[in-house]
Amino acid sequence: MSIVKIYTTPTCPWCVKTKEFLKGKKIKFSEYNVVDDAKARDEMLKKSGQMGVPVLDIDGKIIVGFDPAGIEKALGTVVKKK
Repeated sequence: MSIVKIYTTPTCPWCVKTKEFLKGKKIKFSEYNVVDDAKARDEMLKKSGQMGVPVLDIDGKIIVGFDPAGIEKALGTVVKKK
């Protein structure tokens, strides 16, 4: 099972979409609010090099923004189209 971390802010609509996507796929994740958690914010900056959210860390693979295809690829759940 992949370890999924998502760095978010409370007012970010793309963060909401990303969390809904993960929940819809029944993927468990740990959420870190970078507004309230300075340690998480510093960790996110070190990993992604930017302040934009959401940032996902899936087993060390960094995805910036709402990117369903990138998330599925990082999770190894991409289904090949026929």
